[in-house]
Amino acid sequence: MLPRFSSRAFLAPMAGVSDPALRLQCKKNGAGLVVTEFTSIHSIIAKEKQLKENQKTIQEFIEFSELERPISIQLFGSDLNALAKAAKIVEPFFDIIDYNMGCPAPHITSQMAGGALLQEVNLTQQIFQTLVTSVKKPVTLKIRSGVTNASKFLFRDIAQIAEDEGIQMITLHPRTVSQGYSGHSDWNLIKELKEISGIPIVGNGDIVTPEDAKMMIDETNCDYVMIGRGAMGNPFLFEQINDYLKTGTYKQYGLNERLDSFFEYLHISESYKIKFANIKGQAMRFTKGLRGGSRLRSEITFTKDIQSLEQVMKNAYLKN
Repeated sequence: MLPRFSSRAFLAPMAGVSDPALRLQCKKNGAGLVVTEFTSIHSIIAKEKQLKENQKTIQEFIEFSELERPISIQLFGSDLNALAKAAKIVEPFFDIIDYNMGCPAPHITSQMAGGALLQEVNLTQQIFQTLVTSVKKPVTLKIRSGVTNASKFLFRDIAQIAEDEGIQMITLHPRTVSQGYSGHSDWNLIKELKEISGIPIVGNGDIVTPEDAKMMIDETNCDYVMIGRGAMGNPFLFEQINDYLKTGTYKQYGLNERLDSFFEYLHISESYKIKFANIKGQAMRFTKGLRGGSRLRSEITFTKDIQSLEQVMKNAYLKN
């Protein structure tokens, strides 16, 4: 059984972005579900072995807070034995196990993972079967529509197999693997998936404002929306979407509030082992729309540690 979600707006898994500090911020701002950065099944197995020797759990490797619940972990990798093993390792810690069949990055697709699996119907069926029979927690799926424009309807068969094998919810990003993040996502495909599915459907792609979220729900009838790039540096978006869906209005946040939000992110990040390069990346995203933002981003590029980064952001705060 899927957990109860407090809202219809979810935070997408994003490598190097949806770290525990940003997830917690999005959760506090009304995200109904947050998903970890996607994690290789092989690294989970290798890490767990190492951690066990030091009497530590996988939580040392995939960090999260109890305040993020319900929280989903996203896995990738297609070795069936490793998949079953990794799923069992993470099951006690997470509320949902999500499987990635959408990542378009060549270093992922080249190892028969992510979006490349959309063409492998038999293997896909075995993957779903393995996951669902290995764990008692709900298993969900994130997919793209197809691999190339010529195969952009592959999602139809995959979704049917997923539902037959016991997958409990599907997120569709209606771009093809070859599209990457370019062009527009085709929301009509989400509508079609919703019409042919008997399980909840999450729409994903090109939601950057509360109006976009409402439009996707109205046009596709999807059950939930998942926000990726739109939430980068903007955790307020979840609260705004929730308010807009309920009342038709939402609070606007000024530039200083965005900077306040970054300092909150920085404070939360102290509790986790987040790479400085990733924190710098988050700082860049929080400066979107700031007066003198491009100059500020070049200053951020040259920071070498948290202290210098904090100083640069404080100076920006005083100027706004």
